[in-house]
Amino acid sequence: MSNTAASFIAKSTIKAADLDHRRKINFNIGKYNAIVPAGKKQFANIMQTREWAKNRKWEAIENLDKYLEDFEKKITERGAKVLWASDAKEAQEYIGDICIARNCKTLVKSKSMVTEEIHLNNYLESKGIESVETDLGEYIQQLDGESPYHIVTPAMHKSKEDVAKLFAEKLGTPAGLTPEELTLVARKKLREKYVQAEVGVTGANFILPDIGAIALTENEGNARLSCAWPKTHIVVVGIEKVIPSVHDLPIFWPLLSTFGTGQKVTVYNTIIAGPRQAGEKDGPEEMIVILLDNGRTNLLANKKTREALYCIRCGACLNACPVYKNIGGHAYETTYSGPIGKVITPHLQGLDEYKHLSYASSLCGNCTEVCPVRINLHELLLDNRREAVVTGESNIAERIAWKAWKTASLSRILMNAGNGKMKSWVVNKIFKGWALHRDELHFSSKTFNQMWKERNK
Repeated sequence: MSNTAASFIAKSTIKAADLDHRRKINFNIGKYNAIVPAGKKQFANIMQTREWAKNRKWEAIENLDKYLEDFEKKITERGAKVLWASDAKEAQEYIGDICIARNCKTLVKSKSMVTEEIHLNNYLESKGIESVETDLGEYIQQLDGESPYHIVTPAMHKSKEDVAKLFAEKLGTPAGLTPEELTLVARKKLREKYVQAEVGVTGANFILPDIGAIALTENEGNARLSCAWPKTHIVVVGIEKVIPSVHDLPIFWPLLSTFGTGQKVTVYNTIIAGPRQAGEKDGPEEMIVILLDNGRTNLLANKKTREALYCIRCGACLNACPVYKNIGGHAYETTYSGPIGKVITPHLQGLDEYKHLSYASSLCGNCTEVCPVRINLHELLLDNRREAVVTGESNIAERIAWKAWKTASLSRILMNAGNGKMKSWVVNKIFKGWALHRDELHFSSKTFNQMWKERNK
């Protein structure tokens, strides 16, 4: 067992028994689940819309090389610069070099999972550059020294009392502030940082190759401020975020907001097509887009797992997953948690260290059911399991156990041999992992085959 697998099992075991944690996360997820059905009513035919969106993402991913080159050509024509990063280290170094060249002391950053993926904050801190999270949830997590807990709601596991206590400890605010008062405190402190920052960093929800632009969607306006105030705007975006056309946004933006937060559309929706142009009064003096691979071409090369690149990061599969709702986001020890994280992380970071994630699933299919672009997530988890075995990542005990199970299952003589007590003993005592966290299995005294023969002599 790898160290990451052992750590995952240890952390998930502790969290699964933490009833206070379960209460908080289920309360917050329950609020989303209650309003998502209302958001879906804006679509005349929700299933047809989801199928259309999946087909558009299929078109984008199948022609990814062409679309990325089109994007680079068109946004470069408007004065932006495009850099290609093969991995996290290269992306970090690009950003570090840009900041050093501009004598950057403070950098503001809007909510971006891909910058979490490359551990940007830690890297900048090592270079003596202050990196400030400006999304409220991310800001809370940064104050607490934690990574995001959820793709959409970074501090989902914290109650308002937890946040009030944190602000009192870290910012010296009075104890027991209301959520509104806490928000105003954060707003005041972050507005000061926007003015001070030399560089602003955002992610991108979508890449628009036909017009050479990126699209951002948010509820707080921090992404707009992060790219409008500083002189330099850096976009870090995964290469899979392409959609074929700007004309696809009227479907993708509502899908993302509805399945993510239950809204018809998020509050701020922005298309950015380069730095400040002649005659424009605001915007950055320069815009640099970093297109990040970091293992995504591993997914692209695999015809089965390629479908995972359709993900628009709405977080719906996390909210639907019974495993996530019991162990939470931090137990995974990955940037992307929940079902989508379990599918993509083994390919992004290595099957040898992360194959265990694909087994942390009930395979109930609820993640597939709620995915707005209809990714077959539970089937991809099975594909990951199979790939781990085929490539030799399973241990010898596991291979022997399944070989024995297969041999017995395919033999009617072996299936009928012995009584129910003997079979129960074999499964519960020899296959110890089964009964460790489950009730013991109890086989009937006779198989269905035996009972059928007795009844139909």
